[in-house]
Amino acid sequence: MQTLAYGEWPSPVDAATAAAHDGSPEYVGFVGDEVWWTEPRPAEAGRRTLVRRHADGTEESVLPAPWNVRSRVIEYGGHPWAGAVRDGVPLVVFAHFPDQRLYRWEPGAEPVPLTPVSPVGLGLRWAEPVVLPERGEVWCVLEEFTGDGPSDVRRVPAAVPLDGSAAEDRDAVRELTAEKHRFVTGPRLSPDGTRAAWIGWDHPRMPWDGTELIVADVAADGTLTGARTVAGGPEESVPQADWTHDNRLLYASDRTGWWNLYRDGEPVCARPEEFAGPLWKLGQRWFAPLDGGLIAVLHGKGALRLGVLDPETCELVDAAGPWSEFGPTVAALGERVVAVGASPHSSCEVVELDTRTGRARVIGAAHSDAVDPAYYPEPEVRTFTGPDGREIHAQVYPPRNPGSTGPAGELPPYVIWAHGGPTGRFPLVLDLEIAYFTSRGIGVAEVNYGGSTGYGREYRNRLRGQWGVVDVEDCAAVARALAEEGVADPRRLAVRGGSAGGWTTAASLTTTDVYACGTIIYPVLDLTGWGTGETHDFESQYLETLIGPRAEVPERYEERSPLTHADRLSAPFLLLQGLDDVICPPVQCERFLARLAGRGVPHAYLTFEGEGHGFRRAETMVRALEAELSLYAQVFGLKTPGIPALELTP
Repeated sequence: MQTLAYGEWPSPVDAATAAAHDGSPEYVGFVGDEVWWTEPRPAEAGRRTLVRRHADGTEESVLPAPWNVRSRVIEYGGHPWAGAVRDGVPLVVFAHFPDQRLYRWEPGAEPVPLTPVSPVGLGLRWAEPVVLPERGEVWCVLEEFTGDGPSDVRRVPAAVPLDGSAAEDRDAVRELTAEKHRFVTGPRLSPDGTRAAWIGWDHPRMPWDGTELIVADVAADGTLTGARTVAGGPEESVPQADWTHDNRLLYASDRTGWWNLYRDGEPVCARPEEFAGPLWKLGQRWFAPLDGGLIAVLHGKGALRLGVLDPETCELVDAAGPWSEFGPTVAALGERVVAVGASPHSSCEVVELDTRTGRARVIGAAHSDAVDPAYYPEPEVRTFTGPDGREIHAQVYPPRNPGSTGPAGELPPYVIWAHGGPTGRFPLVLDLEIAYFTSRGIGVAEVNYGGSTGYGREYRNRLRGQWGVVDVEDCAAVARALAEEGVADPRRLAVRGGSAGGWTTAASLTTTDVYACGTIIYPVLDLTGWGTGETHDFESQYLETLIGPRAEVPERYEERSPLTHADRLSAPFLLLQGLDDVICPPVQCERFLARLAGRGVPHAYLTFEGEGHGFRRAETMVRALEAELSLYAQVFGLKTPGIPALELTP
C-alpha cells in the first residue's frame, strides 16, 4: 500500500476502458421464443445494433454497420424495433437512425424500407412498432413534421403496410384514429383484438405531470373508434398501460402520490413505492402481465428491483440475484420475464426470470470485469438534510484503490454530480466513469435532488417553479455536509452535470461559492432562448412548470438563467458540447461564452462533430473524460502523468 496524494493514485481504469463500457442493452423483447434487444457500439460511431439470442444461447448482432437501430421520435426516441415469426422465420421491423425510415428485415436478406422519406422539416419518424402479420401491418407511433420549425409537428397512432407499399407513398400509411393529442404512445391491442389502449398528453404538461389513458374499439376495417379517456388527467400521470391475458386493462397511475398499479380502474396492492417512472422514451415498460395472472414488476423507492406480484394476494417476490437496479425495459412471454439489471459491482445485463421455478439468470450482454473489481467504487446510499430540513437523497462514492491511500491529515477532492432531466434519477449501478475518478483518489457524490423520481410525486414536485433553486441548494447542501463531516476537502469541491445537470452546474457556479471548478456538459444556459424555439417540441413548454408560466413571471426566465449571472462566474470550468444537439443546441454555449469574453475566467470549450444530446462515440467520451480530469488536476494541484493537458483560456 503506497501513500500518494489524493487524485494522483495510479489506476487501471483509463478513459478508453470507461468509454468501451459506456451504455446499456435496451428494449428487450421476444421474437417467437427468442430474446432480442438493442446494444450500444461506442467503437462503431456510437451506433446501436440489434442482438438476437439463439435457442442454443449464442448471441448474434443481426444488423452490421452502418445499420443503427434507434428512433428519434420526441428526440429522446422510443422502442425502435419489433418482431414476429412468420412461416417459421423471424420478421423484424426497425427504425434506422440516419433516415428514420422503418425497415423490414428477415434472415439472409437486406433490410427493405417500409416508409417514405419526407422532404418537409425533420421528416417522418416512427416508434413503438408492433408487428401484426395477420393484418399485414405494423402498428406504431407516427411523428410527422409539417414545417421547418421544431414545433411544426403532429403525432398519431398509425399502421404501416408490411408489403412495402408505403415505402414511396405517404398516403399508404393508415392513421388509426382521429383522436388528437400532441403526444401519444403506441396502441396496444387487447388479446381478443377488440380494443386498443394508448396514452396521450398535451402542452404544457410533461408525461410525469399528467397524461390521459385512452381506450378505443377496433372496427372491422382496423380503425380505432369510440375513443374514451378512462384514467389520468392534468395532475395524474399514467406512463404505461397493457392488457392482461383475460382482456383486463392494467396500468400505472400516480393518483395517490406514488406510481401504483390499477386493473380496470381498481387499485392492485397499493404501496407507498414506485411501480413505474417518468416516460422519457416512448415504449418504456416497468411491468408486464403474465399468462397465469401474475405481474412482473419493477418497484421500489429509489432503485427499482424486479419482482413478481400476485394481484389477488398482494404477495410480491423479488428475483434472487446480485442486481440492485433494473431499467424500464421489461418483457414477458408465457411465464418468462426478461429485463435489464445491474448492480454497483456489475454493468447492465439481460436477465431472464422463470416465474415457475423462481430462477433468474444472465442470458445476454453478460458483465465481465474490465479491471480488478477492487478498483470499483463502493456506494454509500445517503439521505442528507437540506434547507428547511428537507430530505436529499444521494449516492456517495469515496475514493477506492487497493494499492493506494492518501496522506494522513489530507482530505480528498470530491465532484458533485447533478443528473439530467431534471425529472430523473441516478441509477445505483457500476459506472466506470465514476471509477475513473474514485480509483485515482477523487470522490464522487451523485445527488438525487428535489425533483428527482423514485421517491413519490411530492418529492418530484419540489422542483415546480424552483428549477435553478432547489437543485442548486440540494447539491450545495450535500457538498457542504461532506466537507463538514471531514469526508471531503472544502477547498477542492467541483460540480458537474449534463443537460439539465449542466444547467444545475452552471447555475451553481454562478450563484454559489461552494465549488472551485465545474464541468458543464451540453447544458441549458439561457431560458429566454431555450424556451422560445431553441429546443425540440417535447420539452418546449417544460419551463412552464419548472420555472413558472411565462405569461405570469417573464422576468423569472431571465433572472434564473446562468447567462444572466455570467459576470459572477470566477471559477474555472470546462464546457462540452455536441454540434448536432437539437435539444440543448451549441448556440446556448456560444451566447454564454460571449457574455464571459474578456473577464479572465479560465475555461475550455470542446465541441464534437457528429454528437448530439448525449455522447455515444468512444473517441468523444475519451476526450471528454480526460479533459475533465485535467481540469481538476490543474485546479486542485494534482499530477496526472499520461493525461493530455487541457488548455484553459482566460
